[in-house]
Amino acid sequence: MANHDSASDSQTTRPAIPRLAILGTGNIGRALACGLVASGRYAASDVILTRRNVDRLADLADQGFTVLDDNRQATRQASTVVVAVEPLQLNGVLREIREDLDPEVHVVLSVVSGASIAAMQAQIDKAIPVARAMPNTAVALRQSMTCLAARPGDDRALGRAREVFDQVGMTVAIDEEKMVPATALCACGLAFFLRSVRAASQGGIEIGFHPEDALTMAAQTALGAAALVLDRGRHPEREIDAVTTPRGCTIAGLNEMEHQGFSSAMIKGIVTSAIKADSLYTRDD
Repeated sequence: MANHDSASDSQTTRPAIPRLAILGTGNIGRALACGLVASGRYAASDVILTRRNVDRLADLADQGFTVLDDNRQATRQASTVVVAVEPLQLNGVLREIREDLDPEVHVVLSVVSGASIAAMQAQIDKAIPVARAMPNTAVALRQSMTCLAARPGDDRALGRAREVFDQVGMTVAIDEEKMVPATALCACGLAFFLRSVRAASQGGIEIGFHPEDALTMAAQTALGAAALVLDRGRHPEREIDAVTTPRGCTIAGLNEMEHQGFSSAMIKGIVTSAIKADSLYTRDD
């Protein structure tokens, strides 16, 4: 498998950008890699991917990504290091690469749930800029909601995080103490909304639509609902008021869902996920 240590001649018209390594290319790492290339800001050769079993990344290697099973080698070849491993693997990975991190060169971006910047910097034991990011797998389509956090005044870390994640959706900088709630609302939340789409499609089947048609109709309706909120900047209840009439079918359906606990279930699910996310990472092995 060939490594790509420099940009190809075909990329000479593209602005120079730091190479980026994604350590731990599971679902979120793979989605991020694909989204960055889809943005046009990165070429596949700008992105280095690691995984212990590199055979699982063969399709990405065929697309031009550099694929390695060596985190240290990937770190040496990049200046932006995105750590995308499981929380229980984080300490080991940070200790593994710390000798290869250069404070003048590297910025570390973590998408690991629950691990604070202070805890990561303690493992690195160097003055490396570190930022946290909480995206979701919609990065692959450049439609993620990604929350970012860095230490106050660390413009280098936050700026690099924006450079990367602005390419794959909407970003918002928040206080680090809000990163665990952001995990529940934005990362876990993607699954919650997908479950809502599935439920709507099942309702569509029950009232007579074929499964494929019901799923398309439910998904597009959900997309339209989200677009109304984002584009108009109005509270969802204002948009709901616009489609409900006295004694109408919409308000009848809404009231039945509320009687069955729809809003309460969503709220409880988000709170439960936040509690769980806060316990995933343990600073000491």
